[in-house]
Amino acid sequence: MVMVSGVKWVDEVIPGAPYAINEKFMKKLFTVYNIDYIIHGDDPCLLPDGSDAYELAKKAGRYKQIKRTEGVSSTDIVGRMLLCIRDRQSNENQNHASLQREFSHGHGNKAENGNTTSSTRISNFLPTSRRIVQFSNGKGPGPHARIVYMDGAFDLFHAGHVQILRRARELGDFLLVGIHTDQTVSSNRGPHHPIMNLHERSLSVLACRYVDEVIIGAPWTVTKDMITTFNISLVVHGTVAENNDLTSEENDPYKAAKELGIFRVIESPLTITTTTIIKRIFANHEAYKKRNDRKVESEKKYYESKVFISGD
Repeated sequence: MVMVSGVKWVDEVIPGAPYAINEKFMKKLFTVYNIDYIIHGDDPCLLPDGSDAYELAKKAGRYKQIKRTEGVSSTDIVGRMLLCIRDRQSNENQNHASLQREFSHGHGNKAENGNTTSSTRISNFLPTSRRIVQFSNGKGPGPHARIVYMDGAFDLFHAGHVQILRRARELGDFLLVGIHTDQTVSSNRGPHHPIMNLHERSLSVLACRYVDEVIIGAPWTVTKDMITTFNISLVVHGTVAENNDLTSEENDPYKAAKELGIFRVIESPLTITTTTIIKRIFANHEAYKKRNDRKVESEKKYYESKVFISGD
């Protein structure tokens, strides 16, 4: 609920909606919520019995299909998470290795001998300048705006991110968010991080209604020159983060902001982190394996038979 409500294109959220659109719920959508159409991407959405989850909406003539965001799927992302965890284990078991291969759905790089390497992965997400413009607000700060800056990896964008960004935005008129490069995140968190690449993470943050602008590939250190360039009034950092022991670092990334008296630590509303998400997936990996058995074949058929659909 927090995540979906935080997406800037969402006007209202209906809790407890059924996975399959039944007659009763469809009638409620049209009469209570005054909905005109039920929308879904061009990828298949099937029920456990193989039937179409949107069959009733199609029969009623109230269904519209839109182009799915290419290269982004929960099946692939879960595989990336499991790969991340697998390489942390000193005693890797065969079931876990097999599970990861199923989830990654062939998105890993192949070595010359044909084996999939565990240290790399390929994202099928293809960002374009037009896509970035679509996600952007297209508006800069006013001449007297109080600009708040917050940086981080924002990997596996989650409810914790949404809530802390909301708090940061409340402290000013314009929220500028710095997204660290893949190399910066990897050097601070270890191999197989980040789970999502820089462009995926940047668009995830841009989709949040509390964010006005992002710096794609922001530097780790917030310099005085950077503060001047973007006219930053306040630099903030949450109390919950993957790496929060910044005071002990020899090169404090917020040193310049602190010297200028514009640095503030703000209380994180939620304790959730990217690691929390990964651990949830791993703790329930058997259930995800069963889910994936059904989803992988569906994804494969989609990519093999997909046709061009105009519109974004």
